Amino acid sequence: MPDAGAELLSSARLDALFDAWRLLPTYLTPHIVLCATALALGLLVSLPLAALAADRPWLRRLVLAIASLIQTIPGLALLALFYPLLLALSTLTARLFGFGIPALGFLPTLIALTLYAMLPILRNSVVGLNGINPAVVEAAEGVGMTPQQILTRVKAPLATPVIMAGVRTAAVWTIGAATLSTPVGQTSLGNYIFTGLQTENWISVLFGCIAAAGLALITDFCLGLVETGASERNRKRVVFGIAGLALGTLAGLAPLLSNEAATYVIGAKSFSEQFILADLMGDRLKAEGAGVARKDGLGSAIAFRALAHNDIDAYVDYSGTLWRNVIGRTDMPPREEMQAEIVRWMKAEQGVTVLGALGFENAYVLAMKRERAQALNVTSLADLARVAPQLTIGDDLEFLGRPEWRSLKDAYGLSFRTRRSFNPTMMYHALESGEADVISAFSSDGRIAALDLLVLADPKHAIPSYDALILVAPKRSADARLKRALVPLVGSVSVEAMRAANLMVDGDTGQGFSGGGGASLGKGRAFAVAINLRTRSRVVSFEVRPSPMSRARGLERNCTSRNDQFGSAVGLRRNVWR
Repeated sequence: MPDAGAELLSSARLDALFDAWRLLPTYLTPHIVLCATALALGLLVSLPLAALAADRPWLRRLVLAIASLIQTIPGLALLALFYPLLLALSTLTARLFGFGIPALGFLPTLIALTLYAMLPILRNSVVGLNGINPAVVEAAEGVGMTPQQILTRVKAPLATPVIMAGVRTAAVWTIGAATLSTPVGQTSLGNYIFTGLQTENWISVLFGCIAAAGLALITDFCLGLVETGASERNRKRVVFGIAGLALGTLAGLAPLLSNEAATYVIGAKSFSEQFILADLMGDRLKAEGAGVARKDGLGSAIAFRALAHNDIDAYVDYSGTLWRNVIGRTDMPPREEMQAEIVRWMKAEQGVTVLGALGFENAYVLAMKRERAQALNVTSLADLARVAPQLTIGDDLEFLGRPEWRSLKDAYGLSFRTRRSFNPTMMYHALESGEADVISAFSSDGRIAALDLLVLADPKHAIPSYDALILVAPKRSADARLKRALVPLVGSVSVEAMRAANLMVDGDTGQGFSGGGGASLGKGRAFAVAINLRTRSRVVSFEVRPSPMSRARGLERNCTSRNDQFGSAVGLRRNVWR
């Protein structure tokens, strides 16, 4: 049995590696386009600024101070800051000129990375231009050269090696920082990392890191040839370096020539359930012959704004989130009244169409390890308030900033000793290891049952219902093909099926996370979950398959087809009976 387990683990790793390799063109191409454009813009802005600032101390201090200040802003924060700014600008241009500018994905990321690239280029350019021997400049003036000629024919060539050192630094920074662009909707090598962290696919995380590092090393090597060629007056090295950069960029862009433009863009927030549902919707659209692209890892606020401004075409959100965070309501009407008001408000105020509820609820809940709750005699949020000052709460990066948390605090007077935020997957590990006593879990998460957690009752009903709703962008409100693909999903996904599907991606199907996070390899168990979607004319069965690494944690390899969309996290296989 140990041999069988080792064989299964080895095969699963190979499958995960194959899946990651298959997705490389999808992630590498936009990463190269983004980095090359940002670096080119950084050079176009920085070099003229450096030329102007080199002989003007006041300007030099000003531009270097601004560039240095930008570098102190965390990369992810800088990327996120440009989204609301561009959103406001898009609204303004739409009113004034009848068209909006894209506020999600490429443009905010491009601006942020361009600003990040400027400091090393500016600083090295200024140092290089000011480091020229004064005697050389004096000699150039003596032969009658103008200041412009001195700059272009004397200073710039002599400063090129120093400038290129700054360009090399900027290139490496840009390639690394671009992996942070996934949460603002830009596809990049960061998709490997963010998705892998969420689904505990460490091969995906490692593959993304290696791919980004490899791209940075290759770029730095080619730029190094240009730098040494310039310092040694070796034209051949310069040509080889530039040719390497050009060929590498063209090779990376080659998939753009063969890929068809996506017709529909499906959005997803940053947790596994959203990835699964986005796959489900994408698969339905592909069955209708449509092209599909994905924008994964979006925050709740960004996802809705992106939909309302037509940056994405459809995604799944939850009634409680829309009620509290988007509409801003604090009252608690019955579920049917809430959904009806959400449908009305979305259409009237935002032009967004609510196709309907999928059939399950995913509400925020507070959960504890059962033995810990029993030891403290806690079964409800009212009981929790009594012992909360002694406990640590862990949340999913956004819960403690949401209106739902304020409602719980106001209703029960909750006040914890410590608050800690985690990636949603790591949050469960924190509870298991004792780093958190209470977590903000989700009611449709299969890990609640698998880990035997106790969901604390909410007797005051401080948290609203969270029915999963399909939302469609204003520009797609009359799209017949999209509705034909997605309307059959309404009312067709049960909470049991969703929990099982979530567990396939997130957990060990009941084996627990302790002891290295794996189930016993020699005791693989077959696990397949069917979501039967009944339409007027057919039944469509979707089988949610384990990822390769999930199979290695104890799941029998009972699925042979590979996933075309989400790769190593989850696959959806369709069988249609007429």
